[in-house]
Amino acid sequence: MVAILFFVSGFPALLYQIVWQRALFTLYGVNIESVTVVVAAFMLGLGAGSLIGGQLSRLLSSILLLFSAIELVIGIYGLASLPLFHWIGSFTAGVSSLQLGVLAFLLVLVPTVLMGATLPLLTHHLVTLSGNVGRAVGALYFANTLGSALACFVAAKVTLPFLGMNATVLLAAAMNFAVGLSALLMGRRLRFPSSAPRVSLPGPARRLPQITPALSDWGGMVLAGITGLVALSYEIVWYRLYAFSSASEAKTFPYLLGFYLLGIALGSLGVRLLCAAAKEASRHIVFLWLVVVLANVAAFLVPVLMRGVDYGLARWTMPFLIVPSALLGAAFPLVCHLSVLPGKRTGQHLSFLYGANIVGSTVGTFVTGFVLMDRWPLASLLIAVPLAGLAAALVVLLAARLPSRQSLALAVLTLAAMAAIKGFGPGSLDRLYERLQWQGAAVAEIARFHDVVETRSGIVTVTNDGLVFGGGAYDGAFNVDPLNQVNGIFRAYALDALHPAPRRILEIGLSTGSWAQVMANNAQVQQLTSIEINPGYLRLIARRPEVAGLLRNPKVTIHIDDGRRWLARNPAERFDVIVMNTIYHWRASSTHMLSKEFLELAREHLAPGGVVYYNPTGSLEVVRTGLSVFPYALSVSGMLAVSNSPLSFDRTRWRKRLGSYCIDGHPVLDPSDQVRQRQLEEILSMAQIDTRGTLEERTRGRRLITDDNTGVEFR
Repeated sequence: MVAILFFVSGFPALLYQIVWQRALFTLYGVNIESVTVVVAAFMLGLGAGSLIGGQLSRLLSSILLLFSAIELVIGIYGLASLPLFHWIGSFTAGVSSLQLGVLAFLLVLVPTVLMGATLPLLTHHLVTLSGNVGRAVGALYFANTLGSALACFVAAKVTLPFLGMNATVLLAAAMNFAVGLSALLMGRRLRFPSSAPRVSLPGPARRLPQITPALSDWGGMVLAGITGLVALSYEIVWYRLYAFSSASEAKTFPYLLGFYLLGIALGSLGVRLLCAAAKEASRHIVFLWLVVVLANVAAFLVPVLMRGVDYGLARWTMPFLIVPSALLGAAFPLVCHLSVLPGKRTGQHLSFLYGANIVGSTVGTFVTGFVLMDRWPLASLLIAVPLAGLAAALVVLLAARLPSRQSLALAVLTLAAMAAIKGFGPGSLDRLYERLQWQGAAVAEIARFHDVVETRSGIVTVTNDGLVFGGGAYDGAFNVDPLNQVNGIFRAYALDALHPAPRRILEIGLSTGSWAQVMANNAQVQQLTSIEINPGYLRLIARRPEVAGLLRNPKVTIHIDDGRRWLARNPAERFDVIVMNTIYHWRASSTHMLSKEFLELAREHLAPGGVVYYNPTGSLEVVRTGLSVFPYALSVSGMLAVSNSPLSFDRTRWRKRLGSYCIDGHPVLDPSDQVRQRQLEEILSMAQIDTRGTLEERTRGRRLITDDNTGVEFR
């Protein structure tokens, strides 16, 4: 029954994590800096809770009653969480990175500490009954992680697309209350000192074997830390792989996390069965070594499997993640079983191991996601992480008490596996991005990218004909010629038809720099401020002569930041035009830049007569949301222009200014070139203008995008 309660408890815990992370990203941005500190704050809270839970398990007798209180408090906090986040975020938007980390930690401190305390507490309770650490940890880890895995799929398919974030939190809180009340009833019925059970245990429970610790204290702590570090590193590199292959589809992360957690749950279940049967410590040690080796070999094969699938099918390889994840999931319960003796201090000893595991996970998040991804290509990380994982297998042998000849043989096998990955890795991962982006194409047909720029903020690839892809999705082209329709750049020139004097422009999403180059060379523009989340684009812009002048233009200021966070940090800034030719409406975190709340924030930064000019990327919901915030609107060949003031499209003014337009001192159109002049007239007539009335009719009945309903990301 305790395992069932812990299963249900794992479900709301993951719902909270998904919703709270989205809420904090909305307040503080979704750049890698914010992502890292928010995730680290969650991890640190869990680690602190583990240590506290370990102490409480030694001092208290009514474990189930304490677990009940914890679940009830988490539920109460859950109900108040989103209003609390927004209230605090309303006056802390401009905080520094250090302050952001402290705030994120404090905001999730209470619930994550309580969540982290539950595993040592309940493990102590079950070990008191069964006398077997591995079986207890395996059962609880399996139940809780299975509940969390199920929550990932439910969140992606049901709660986020149809209920929204507030309703998802209400569901999670209701489950906390149900678990808390159930545990309260159980605790009142079975109340006895946990260190001296007075119930009659069934025969099989009394006979469960418990081995003498086969790992030293330092060995258990080091292994727990390394397994946490490696496991989180895999989660990060796998997400980058699948996000790239799916062009950052919003469901990618919850699906990946769901299969990852499902694998960990199954691995924990396997340990539970193993620890109920085997008696010899040496068998457990060898099994732990084998688990670690096979986990990292299987993990290395993930990208090899992905690169050969047909277009659009890469995410269907996610179930394969269950194999390495299950092996990784077996490692921690085995380490606990080999390190901890049953007794009064079981919960406390377990909390040290769990704390080390959480510290390792936090370090893995920071080092892999924040440091190494800014320095190493992903292909190198896909080799380095398995090698680090295999190094853990060597630590197993160093920390174990095995015969020297047996340890030597296993060490040789481990080194052979490391040599194989090191030797065959580069060849097997050759042209990885090309194969993932053009999935299913024959190797002979795949041309190498002209440029690949990798930073911790993302991956940018450029084809030989100048097409640019950000995170696997089309993101424009290097082109400023209005007669070249490859990137629809004439819509940037059309600003002259929308606004008579766009002196100050804010661009959110620099990308290739083509739009910025056109706008910065507009004779009316005095200042262009561009916000870009990925600094990798600046490297590409510097290499392209058609846009490189942008980096030397005194009118241009570029900030590497999240656009929404920058607006919140600079409340006094006002602009004649805010331009966003950015994210597809179906990509992860698109709601962050397309919601009603974001548009209301942008409206506050408009000067009198100002215009917000952005790309709905074909979504009628995006258009409808813009119409709901601004009284005036029109569409320019798919781009939506909205304003607090009346809008018109002045083709006469556009024709006049376009005829004298210069880029870096060079005329865009040669007056003596009759062919280009004729093409110009075609472009001027090509621009399709839709009025607000037409747009309202076309979008009638469409749902508005809000921060709460996550827009169309999960639909």
